[in-house]
Amino acid sequence: MDSGRRPPGLMTTREVAAYLRIKERKVYDLVATGEIPVSRATGKLLFPHDLVEAWVRRRVDYREATAPLMPRPTVFAGSHDPLLDWALRESGSEIATFFDGSLDGLRRLAAGRVIGAGVHLFEPDRGDWNIGHVERMLPGEPVVLMEWARRRQGLVVPAGNPLGIAGIADLAGRRVVARQPGAGSRVLLDHLLARSGLPVGAATLLEPPARSESDVALAVGEGRADAGLAIESVARQHRLDFVPVADERYDLALWRREIFEPPIQRLLALARGDAFRRRAADLGGYDVSGFGTVHRNGP
Repeated sequence: MDSGRRPPGLMTTREVAAYLRIKERKVYDLVATGEIPVSRATGKLLFPHDLVEAWVRRRVDYREATAPLMPRPTVFAGSHDPLLDWALRESGSEIATFFDGSLDGLRRLAAGRVIGAGVHLFEPDRGDWNIGHVERMLPGEPVVLMEWARRRQGLVVPAGNPLGIAGIADLAGRRVVARQPGAGSRVLLDHLLARSGLPVGAATLLEPPARSESDVALAVGEGRADAGLAIESVARQHRLDFVPVADERYDLALWRREIFEPPIQRLLALARGDAFRRRAADLGGYDVSGFGTVHRNGP
């Protein structure tokens, strides 16, 4: 693939060889043995730069612990969640945020650029959420998947639902605002559209994609879209109607060591209290009864 046309952040085999200062043949050997992160989504070998960088870092040969050499920024990435956003502020955690989708969060986690990421990635082959993505993108890493909340996902439609949209099948011929590729909501929407039996292209996915669930609600509220997939609390906030289609699990992917540091300890302490449960109820569409359940504690 021509380097000017490939998606940003991806390297060709030749570029990886130059980056690692090895021969291209050695790169192919690493791919064949599954030792280096690679994508075959386009039919060609492409390598996410941040994951290759993280792969190199994990193979540092150093007598002492490497963590003090590369302190991670006190930042949360991944998918935006209104309850998490509130809790980070209310707890005094001093954790900054850069929310740009679940897959982006895991990439930043793998590259050591954040201490945690919020993720809600559906995995139809497992009938589960998030675990397979973490195991593929951070193999052998001490990353914990801790349940934050179960959230109700659905179609956000104009107040009064004038088009009578009752489910995914009713999106045929409609203008749908979707999240960017890599966002958990987009992964789920693509799965639901494929499962619905609608022909490809039956629903018109608007461009550009929405960068947040609030942007989905704004597009619907302003009449630029007939519907969009988002969580119930966002529909409530914007006084729009909501058609539930799925319950999802939103997890925190955390470096194990960071869990015991003051910023995350302050966050978890707040989430164990009554104020957290009241806030979840006020926002709507949340079930926090499973908060704190560990779904992965690898390796």
